[in-house]
Amino acid sequence: MTPQAAALRPAAMYPHDPVVTWATLLLLAVGVVMVYSASIAIAEGGRYSNHQSVFFLIRHTLFLVISLAAGWMVYQLPMRAWQEAAPYLFIGGVVLLFAVLIPGVGREVNGSRRWLPLVSANLQPSEFMKLFAVLYAADYTVRKAAWMHSFKRGFLPMLSVMLLVGGLLLREPDFGAFAVVCAIAMGVLFLGGMNWRLFAGLLVLLAAGFVVVIVTAPYRMQRVLGFMHPWEDQYGKSYQLCHALLAFGRGDWLGVGLGGSVEKLFYLPEAHTDFLLAVIGEELGFVGVAVVVLLFAGLVVRAFAIGAQAARLERYFSALVAQGIGLWFGVQSIINMGVNLGLLPTKGLTLPLLSFGGSGLLANCGALALLLRVDWESRQLMQGKLS
Repeated sequence: MTPQAAALRPAAMYPHDPVVTWATLLLLAVGVVMVYSASIAIAEGGRYSNHQSVFFLIRHTLFLVISLAAGWMVYQLPMRAWQEAAPYLFIGGVVLLFAVLIPGVGREVNGSRRWLPLVSANLQPSEFMKLFAVLYAADYTVRKAAWMHSFKRGFLPMLSVMLLVGGLLLREPDFGAFAVVCAIAMGVLFLGGMNWRLFAGLLVLLAAGFVVVIVTAPYRMQRVLGFMHPWEDQYGKSYQLCHALLAFGRGDWLGVGLGGSVEKLFYLPEAHTDFLLAVIGEELGFVGVAVVVLLFAGLVVRAFAIGAQAARLERYFSALVAQGIGLWFGVQSIINMGVNLGLLPTKGLTLPLLSFGGSGLLANCGALALLLRVDWESRQLMQGKLS
């Protein structure tokens, strides 16, 4: 068999990457089951749900159906159309980030103003900004490819835009989204050929910026101190982390059984959102957590492989979008898992595809639809079916 025939064979066998497809479906399925398990107690408590135990299950399933439908629509558009729309989508995302900060427009919850109230749900613009940042950074890098070694013409304009977005996110405040958007922008610029000296300088500036952001905000400093010594204040600033660690401890290797979590019974705050992995660890044990980690690892590895294949076909925007999505899911899942396991300071980041939240689920499904579109177009091109 010739190398050309060998390259065409996978494209002929599957219309899409099977690892991405099955990892996505399995993570979504696990998310439905675990959101229901983790939310039963809070739903029956009646604060949000009129004492209906299936309240969050119904909402999560509805969000999932809407997200899958939106993902199907995203998939129908060619990558060329997404490249043309990237700057306008990014501008729209910035406008939404401004809107949440307007008194009377944005909704404040637990001291953070991150949501725009809709009829029966809340829209969280920072979730969509992650997707828009992937598209914009990829488009910017392709357009400025000849200037990626120039500080003034290649680096400075992108830095200015990201500082604006970062400032808006920190005003909400949403430090977790700020970290993810920075990682996406930096990663895509680096993959697109940014001068390594400029990149190293950017890393130093970001590190200094993170230190300043933490030191100048007392609540962030408390989170860092609590993360470093959680058991010194287990009923105060480290309460959430300590109960997450207790959940993992109870889970041991095989877990206490699906539905058997004790920590979700009003001990562990945000059990169905930010700390869903702790409930998975308690109910399904090390094995359950390992399966989730492997599914995310497979998804991220294949995203980079899809991007590399698109680059070999000289589809550079598509390549950077695929790898940007891989960066997004990899960084956000690592941060969420690190927070749950006490390896990183507590911050409000959900676990992609698993945690409860309509905006996050919608953005995640849209991103993976784009990833599948990149893969499909590459396979069609390899077979000579796409001009």
